[in-house]
Amino acid sequence: MKTPKYDRIDKDFAPSRKAFFNRPHWTRRQFFQVAGSCLTGSYLMQRYARAAELTTARVVTQNSAKNVIFILLAGAPSHVDTFDLKVLNGTTPTSFAPETINGVAFPTGLMPGLTQHLQNKTFTIVRSMRSHALVHSLAQTWTQIGRNPAAALGNIAPNIGSVVAIEKDGERQKGQIFPTFLALNSPSGVGQGYLSAEFAPFRVAPSAAGLPDTTLPGDSTGALFNTRWSLLHQIDDPLRVDSPYGQPLDDYNNFYLSAQQLMYNPVVNQAFKFSATDHARYGSTSFGDACLIAKQVLAANQGTRFIQITVGGWDMHQNIYAANQLPTLGKTMDTGVSQLMNDLIGSGLFDQTMIVMAGEFGRTVGTLTAAAGRDHYPQQFAFFAGGGVVGGRAIGVTNSSGSDTDDFGWSQQRYVYPEDIEATIYSAMGIDWTTVRHDDPLNRGFAYVPDTDPVQYAPITELWAS
Repeated sequence: MKTPKYDRIDKDFAPSRKAFFNRPHWTRRQFFQVAGSCLTGSYLMQRYARAAELTTARVVTQNSAKNVIFILLAGAPSHVDTFDLKVLNGTTPTSFAPETINGVAFPTGLMPGLTQHLQNKTFTIVRSMRSHALVHSLAQTWTQIGRNPAAALGNIAPNIGSVVAIEKDGERQKGQIFPTFLALNSPSGVGQGYLSAEFAPFRVAPSAAGLPDTTLPGDSTGALFNTRWSLLHQIDDPLRVDSPYGQPLDDYNNFYLSAQQLMYNPVVNQAFKFSATDHARYGSTSFGDACLIAKQVLAANQGTRFIQITVGGWDMHQNIYAANQLPTLGKTMDTGVSQLMNDLIGSGLFDQTMIVMAGEFGRTVGTLTAAAGRDHYPQQFAFFAGGGVVGGRAIGVTNSSGSDTDDFGWSQQRYVYPEDIEATIYSAMGIDWTTVRHDDPLNRGFAYVPDTDPVQYAPITELWAS
């Protein structure tokens, strides 16, 4: 028997509610404006204490992953055409070539690369997932912060990656120079919330030329940069003696030091540049480039622990099966993710890197709309691979149309929500998901995963069970 539904659909929220995406974040341009000695901006800010008072329930975490790659499928892909395939005669394209692999119905023609991985049992699909809301901006933010953006702490809540960054800050080793949280192809999105900017996502658009702004124009050897760097310290260092500003100036200096370490650095070039051959191998797309950079950054072992990749275009209200719609975007996603998994497996990084992939909600089921598309719908899926996840199966069973869940397939015996995905990520990373920080500016206590009666959110431990 099912537990009562707690879905919160879009009519319950005002689309005009402001500022879910307008939180401060540390942009690449700001980062290198400091490094280039263009002393026109100020990034002076007071950090909330790293050693904030914490309370926990002292749960046992899975602690099976060193890294996480989180892929946000922005726009919400159709679950019944992809990872919860429902074949409808006269509607489902024959080119999807549906087959049942390890008991899982799958569109082998749409996603041939991931078909091979399903056969090799390297990923698992959660099919009992449900979205709380059907507004894109609201649900996308919910997916990234693991809580209601319209709730009391929603507007100061950090991205899951920022929580990982602050939790893993103490594990950074000497000489590791990359930011802990890297965001690829994510020019907008949730930042560090109320946490210090050092835990913000470092936003990068992949380029074959590498990371921009890591050299000064006309200064290929770095001689001019080093002169400016030396002059900066000659002028600035004496001013810091007995400064009334205290700790904020140390934070300010940390920005300079972090940026300076990325300048004229061959390690940076190796991780952020890529060849035409690798570009083609990953599908010759921007999404493929992001997957390639993610692999190279993790291989560099320079301190990055959480990588978010965003790929949009899934909002297919019209002509979903047109050649430039789901077939094209499905191929883009399939090639990038399957090649990423291939390379992580080949390099030995797969077992310590959990890949999580989800959209903000699903799409209407059954026959297409009059516009030959699919509209917003709460039923959805989540994809998990690596980090000790036992692959080759689906958790949860939906009904024949994909409109609802028949068997939840996990210990909580209810729908899986974004908060549960968040708890799963934290548990995989060895982070106590019950942690409550007592340094939030509203003095309410910030829980990593909210405790919302009557739903007690929890990790999907079945992902690691044989």
